[in-house]
Amino acid sequence: MGILEVKNVNKRFGGLQALGDVNLSVAENTVHAIIGPNGAGKSTLLNVLVGKLIPDTGSVMFDGQSVLGRKPFEINQMGISRVFQTPEIFGDLSVMENMLIPCFAKRDGAFRMHAIEGIGHEKDIIEKAKSMLEEMNLYDKREMHASSMSRGDKRRLEIAMCLSQQPRLLLLDEPTAGMARADTNNTIDLLKQIKEERDITICIIEHDMHVVFSLAERITVLAQGTPLVEDTPDNIKGHPKVKEAYLGETQDV
Repeated sequence: MGILEVKNVNKRFGGLQALGDVNLSVAENTVHAIIGPNGAGKSTLLNVLVGKLIPDTGSVMFDGQSVLGRKPFEINQMGISRVFQTPEIFGDLSVMENMLIPCFAKRDGAFRMHAIEGIGHEKDIIEKAKSMLEEMNLYDKREMHASSMSRGDKRRLEIAMCLSQQPRLLLLDEPTAGMARADTNNTIDLLKQIKEERDITICIIEHDMHVVFSLAERITVLAQGTPLVEDTPDNIKGHPKVKEAYLGETQDV
């Protein structure tokens, strides 16, 4: 049994079947990728995994506990952090101020926004924020406004903010979307480092096959809301059902 278990999940939006009998098992301390053509149901599934959407039927269990119907801070407290497709940072704050928010929130027991005024006087929180920025190679940029950072650095900061919560499961929604190839490769290297150095499970939804096959140990392929194949990267590359689902897009895989 995996740390994340999805069983018989169905979700409709009016007459559209977005997810149909989805079953998924993500093993602990692995990198699991979910791929599929546009409209395959990847984003809907991710929103179900983080409790944002409640399926019509089925269950989603994380480490034996249901995530369904829980509020975002409760999901975070369970040990699940999500990195959004567009980096979710506070652009009007500095890099350090962004980093202080989740560090302080962890102490308080819930991930929620606190006024920056008054946070910066607790030495251990400041040291934790500094340590995370150093680990992510962002400490030299700590005084920059976050809005002025490159997309790659914004992503790096968002991942740092998530990791400060010490999650057991990190969900990444197309983490390299909109990045130049150099930033993409840097993000791949960063995620490899995180996987090697931390006791963490990573689940990625991604279109970029270079990212998927650079990181994933297991891949689930969705098509029209239903899993087609789940296998190792080597077996996925030439699988006829995958080629059919992508209508030839897998020629670059």
